[in-house]
Amino acid sequence: MNSKTIANGILRATCILVATTLVLYFLYKIQSVIVYIAVAAVISLIGRPVVLFLRRKLKFNATIAVVVTMLMFIGILIGLVSMFIPLIKDQGKSLALLNSVEFNNNINYIYGQLVNYFEFNDIDIEQSIKESGLLSKFDFSAIPSFLNSVISGVGSFSIGLFSVLFISFFFLKDSKLFENGIMAFVPKGNEDKSKNSFNKIKDLLSRYFIGLVFQILILFIIYTIVLLIFGIDNAVVIAFLCALLNLVPYVGPLVSAFLMLFLSITSGLGQELSFNNEILPKTTYVMLGFVIAQLVDNFLSQPIIFSKSVKSHPLEIFLVIIIAGILFGIVGMIIAVPTYTAIKVVLKEFLSEYKVVKKLTKGL
Repeated sequence: MNSKTIANGILRATCILVATTLVLYFLYKIQSVIVYIAVAAVISLIGRPVVLFLRRKLKFNATIAVVVTMLMFIGILIGLVSMFIPLIKDQGKSLALLNSVEFNNNINYIYGQLVNYFEFNDIDIEQSIKESGLLSKFDFSAIPSFLNSVISGVGSFSIGLFSVLFISFFFLKDSKLFENGIMAFVPKGNEDKSKNSFNKIKDLLSRYFIGLVFQILILFIIYTIVLLIFGIDNAVVIAFLCALLNLVPYVGPLVSAFLMLFLSITSGLGQELSFNNEILPKTTYVMLGFVIAQLVDNFLSQPIIFSKSVKSHPLEIFLVIIIAGILFGIVGMIIAVPTYTAIKVVLKEFLSEYKVVKKLTKGL
């Protein structure tokens, strides 16, 4: 090996390293666009069965079918916004989120009721809380600041929403658009296998995301019924938020449990309700309903979704989600199942001769 060959090798390696760095930097700078495309792809997968139904059963024109589907999505979005804005406004008033002093006073009232209840049962909870320093670490003034930051992000959200809807329209109108973009990077000789993989992935993920919609809907209905039965203010808002958090596997239900507990306790702020006779029993029954909803979800909804949509065993899914969460955090847990499903389809198409692949992809 002469010096010229070594120099060419070093130059080539340097060029590859620089090119890779530039590509990664470019992807980092346009990460918001990548998110828009990913969200639009999910929406198109959810809307795909609707478009196919309109085209095949009702004989709609392709463009008209897509327009009707997009109008349905927009109508649902407008309905949610028109329903939730007044309710969120009322919830904000009841929690006095824009007035940190009043909110602090209300929390202190609940705190006093809680201390009196536990003192009646010979439990010195006040001393325990003081020793832990929990209240001193919580800054109530941060709540209005958080709301201001949320409001300032509405403009960016509007731009993102328009971009997602625009991209989703063309993904639905031309179902091959996304596929053709990926196929441009597929080496020659692998086009047929890649197309088969892509079509299989679309079918599986469409069923998966539609299953998630039904999973959230079931939880939303159960939560709403429970909260309405026990007279919790703004039951629909609380139920929707808690159901939506269930999209994050394992972590989401824990957060939604805390959220429902907190909002159930504070729903009667300003009414000076008795903690022992009114607030505690009501909250206990609400949390019991929450547990029942989670049991229905864990033992009925999720097994059906995983077994019928992505053809994977619940234990297999559990391990994949946990590993993805360790490696990539919350985002990893959310995208774990779709990514794992896509990988399984590709492995079956290209490496089906291996025994371990046959075992993993059995049933696909």
